[in-house]
Amino acid sequence: REEEVRKKFRPIEQLKEEFEKLNMKMETDYEIMVKLISKFNSSASTLDEKVAALYDLEYYVHQVDNAKDFLSMGGLRLVIEGLNSSEATLKEHAAFVLGAALSSNPKVQIEAIEGGALQKLLVILATEQPLPVRKKALFALSSMLRHFPYAQQQFLKLGGLQVLRSLFRQKGMEPLHVRVVTLLYDLIMEKMLLEDSQHGEQMEEKIQQYQQVRLVPAVLEQGWCALVPNLLAMPEHDTREKVLKLVGVLMAFCREHYRGDPALGTALSLLRSEYEELAAEEQREGDKDGYFGELLGSINTIIQELR
Repeated sequence: REEEVRKKFRPIEQLKEEFEKLNMKMETDYEIMVKLISKFNSSASTLDEKVAALYDLEYYVHQVDNAKDFLSMGGLRLVIEGLNSSEATLKEHAAFVLGAALSSNPKVQIEAIEGGALQKLLVILATEQPLPVRKKALFALSSMLRHFPYAQQQFLKLGGLQVLRSLFRQKGMEPLHVRVVTLLYDLIMEKMLLEDSQHGEQMEEKIQQYQQVRLVPAVLEQGWCALVPNLLAMPEHDTREKVLKLVGVLMAFCREHYRGDPALGTALSLLRSEYEELAAEEQREGDKDGYFGELLGSINTIIQELR
């Protein structure tokens, strides 16, 4: 019987040995990133191998500590250089990795702006590039600007708002419109919420930094009051929701323009009729605080403020 048991189960010493071998083979995130950066930077790597390395790196640099290691390894500098690539797919994935590393990571944001990333991203958005490349560049730009007033200030100085405005005049760029609207809404709200918050010493310094960011005056100057409501004609509910949010925030600054815009009044009336039906359907199904009900509330608030 003992012999049978021995045949069925391996001795504990053997199991320990095999586990040790397995553990030895487990690589840390740091080691994996070193290999991926090396693969991306190697002249012997094919285009597909470089793109695959960037694709894998994006997964790792989402983590704040990994992004800091990525910075110390020189990976950030290489990815910023990758934004100059003549290969569209390399440019696209370099922007994707950059955006992931920048997300909620002040240290990386500072290094990236000092490394010239902001200028390179604006060049991509301002020039003839395939939509996927511009999409990832806009993602990286958004990650750089959020909660970083110095970058927002530089963005305005470099004509970044005009670059975003130009996307609305080009065919095929429609998928970017809602992303631009969302970014503008987030940046305006970010500043407003900070100014309304409790003021500690550190917060006072931050408020002073945000006071240098003249975003709303630039938005008004460049005709965004007229541009944004036009997007209400788009069929997607998500797009309309984002546009209604931005119209609501801009109301304090654009009210007179909105009142003199008959097309906006017509669009709001049509949307109200549509969402009254959809909200009623939601309620019949027992959803009292539904998505369409919220959209209807936003529309009614705007109509009320325009009276």
